[in-house]
Amino acid sequence: MKYFSLMSCLLVLLLFGCNEVNPKDEKEVSNFVEQWNEAHTQLKSPYLQRDYMDVVTYYGKERTKTQVQQDKNLLFQQFPDYTQRILDDQLIITEEAGNYLVTFTKRVNYNGIEADYPSFLSVMNKNGDFKILREGVAENAKDLDVPIFPSARENNVILANKRKLYGDFNGDGLSDFATVISPEISAVTTTEDQSSDLVECKGGCNSVIIFSNKDLEPINITGAYQSQIENLRDLNNDGADEIGFWDIKPTTKSLYIFNATTGALLTEPVVINTAVHKNLRLIDVFKKTGPYKITVTSSAQVNGKWILKSEVIVLD
Repeated sequence: MKYFSLMSCLLVLLLFGCNEVNPKDEKEVSNFVEQWNEAHTQLKSPYLQRDYMDVVTYYGKERTKTQVQQDKNLLFQQFPDYTQRILDDQLIITEEAGNYLVTFTKRVNYNGIEADYPSFLSVMNKNGDFKILREGVAENAKDLDVPIFPSARENNVILANKRKLYGDFNGDGLSDFATVISPEISAVTTTEDQSSDLVECKGGCNSVIIFSNKDLEPINITGAYQSQIENLRDLNNDGADEIGFWDIKPTTKSLYIFNATTGALLTEPVVINTAVHKNLRLIDVFKKTGPYKITVTSSAQVNGKWILKSEVIVLD
């Protein structure tokens, strides 16, 4: 009987490999998946790209690893408090045509919501390093239309349909482009004085500036749902163009002046009261007036009256 069982296993091994994983390989794959899971935090997520093959199947669609990284960035821009963990630390690892299929239950938390999803990764060993070939959730999983999955961001990520702003935003002498991913407005309520509206957005009223150059991190602007971007040229003589972001509200326009390379604000937002100071253009609000100097003009209330006030700012 033992001989029959041994021969049976050998036969299965020859035909199908028994789907058993070498204990050493299993431990290494498990460590890789655990590290990948732990990288799903706002601080660590920018480094997830290195875990993927150049082209992967990402939630059922073919994507480059750069596109995967962009989607991860958008996830944490929209939900900075997002976390995930492998439920009960249980991983099931099987061999799949020379690669490893890892299945587990992913418990996610975001915006006060907690949910479990049966998930999987397909992993291969390439030159001694593990890389992800496929990532997704089980087809029969429930609530796949929630905003944490790529399908919810798909329309926003199609940059071809967005207005592109061209410039050299990283100082390498080559042309890049930037575009804005705006939130989806779910409700607009007009206030009693009709001077402003209360706007609600799915996932929060935040906008994200995305760059075509993958080395430039996205810039998140909280509370912005309607916008316009401007190329402000090189203001601080670092060789890279700065970027201006207009946050447009019913009675105000605020100009954010960003160092595109670092994502840092070069000055406080320049606020214009458009109910009083109408039809102002960029040149009326912002000028480069010398080396490392800009002059900004904003609305200010003095003795009960709104006036335009100019200020010279020295840049670092």
